[in-house]
Amino acid sequence: MEKQIDDVLKLENQLCFPLYAASREVIKKYRPLLDALDITYTQYITMMVFWEYKKINVKDLGKKLFLDSGTLTPVLKSLEAKGLVRRYRSTDDERVLTVEITKKGVDLKEKATHIPAALTDCIQLDAKEAVQLYQLLYKILNKTADKTSDKN
Repeated sequence: MEKQIDDVLKLENQLCFPLYAASREVIKKYRPLLDALDITYTQYITMMVFWEYKKINVKDLGKKLFLDSGTLTPVLKSLEAKGLVRRYRSTDDERVLTVEITKKGVDLKEKATHIPAALTDCIQLDAKEAVQLYQLLYKILNKTADKTSDKN
């Protein structure tokens, strides 16, 4: 019985550990690419949403990024200080904070276009493996993401 308990608590038997470690290693690969743009990884994924949607409220942005407002607020303040986005309250409902990409933010997209290919080269998965990993990761995200925010 004790052997079974020991096996359960071995690091090598934990699904969460290689997921965590792989995530950290991949994000580390982004660092020099993003340093050149003067943004962090979290700012980068946030900008990806703005490059696609141009304008979005903070609640919807959080859902897309699987981030809460406590994490997003400093990211958005920093992006606004860099002139990449602007935040404003909705005229219809003052509780809704909307964020919109600026011209400078749009221009940054051109400087970032090489990043996905650079990371693909680092990760070295074939196309089929990449699709499988993508599907599995989103399956995990969708099953484990905090659903309590949907009730508010």
